[in-house]
Amino acid sequence: MSKKKTVSQQQEMVAPIEWRVPEGISTPFATNMIVQLIENEFKLSFFEVKPPLIFDYSTTRPSSIVADCVGSVIITADRLPKFIEALQSQLNMYQSSKQKK
Repeated sequence: MSKKKTVSQQQEMVAPIEWRVPEGISTPFATNMIVQLIENEFKLSFFEVKPPLIFDYSTTRPSSIVADCVGSVIITADRLPKFIEALQSQLNMYQSSKQKK
């Protein structure tokens, strides 16, 4: 009879992350965001609203304004709290610096 070997502990590999931002990456302006829950992930879609140029205010206003999607990401439910924490931390620092002025 042979014995089965089981792995009781998973080995973790730790490696530093090298953050790279590709040259020429576009950084669009996001004026709106939609968050969608898809099973165990959150889909964040970012939109830029470009209001029409109106030179004559006597003309009829547009019935709608287009919002173009400028980016979309999917984040797992397990990682979302860390993203929110990072955003909240940056917002707190920004608000603190504004109060000092």
